[in-house]
Amino acid sequence: MDVLRTTLQPITHNLPAPLRTFAISLIGPTCYQTLVLDLDLTDQACLKLALSKGLGIGIVAASSIVKVPQILKLTSSRSAEGVSFLSYLLETAAYLIGLAYNFRNGFPFSTYGETALILVQNVAIAVLVLHYSGKSGLAAAFVAGLAGAAGALFTEEVLDMKTLGWLQAGAGALGVASKVPQIVAIWAEGGTGQLSAFTVFNYLLGSLTRIFTTLQEVDDKLILYGFIAGFVLNAVLAAQMLFYWNSPSSTKKPRVVAVPLKREAAAPIVPSSSAKSTGTTPRKGPTTRRRG
Repeated sequence: MDVLRTTLQPITHNLPAPLRTFAISLIGPTCYQTLVLDLDLTDQACLKLALSKGLGIGIVAASSIVKVPQILKLTSSRSAEGVSFLSYLLETAAYLIGLAYNFRNGFPFSTYGETALILVQNVAIAVLVLHYSGKSGLAAAFVAGLAGAAGALFTEEVLDMKTLGWLQAGAGALGVASKVPQIVAIWAEGGTGQLSAFTVFNYLLGSLTRIFTTLQEVDDKLILYGFIAGFVLNAVLAAQMLFYWNSPSSTKKPRVVAVPLKREAAAPIVPSSSAKSTGTTPRKGPTTRRRG
């Protein structure tokens, strides 16, 4: 280890200024000195903090595309089969409240940054679901309602922190409840329809990671319990995805309407052409012949 430290320290002591500034802002000057300059990997507290920050940044980066496969699947199939609008409505509301709560409390962006990116993608998916369900007019009202709610949530003069705290408690319940309609929809359809496996499994991994980062960096039970409950229901969705993996999108049988068959009229008997041409009539049988 001493040899490795001697080899690497000239590099870590001469990092570019932007990288050095970013690292210090991320893990703090004390842990930067310990982990980067001294290369001391025995400090458990600093190691956990660095791991939490790294995972947080990873989640934020991955969240920028986590629901893109779902959007592409909807647009390519032009169908919203198996995707619950109610589920996305509840989740979007929960994410909007959570974003405002974290931002106004000044929590590190790495602990909630994915919320903003997923929120935008959720709105796009919800609009597509409404559009492909023949409810395009409702999509405009949905977006307008979200814009008005966001204005209120981020404005101190409209909504104080105490009320926002109560809303965050409700948002945790909304986040949990948002998974239930999707679970029920999959069960009712007997398949996952247009639901994206990439999105489901990334959500499962992300919610598990968020439990760790929240424990390390955010002392807020409301947020922690929400992530724990979300992980449990994400696990149920992942289990359904595996169970229906090779199943068709829906097991519902198409409705068959019996159409009565039209009976064709019997064709008239037409005398043969030979009989017409000779002018003869069929001979009578022996039983009908007149006796002499």
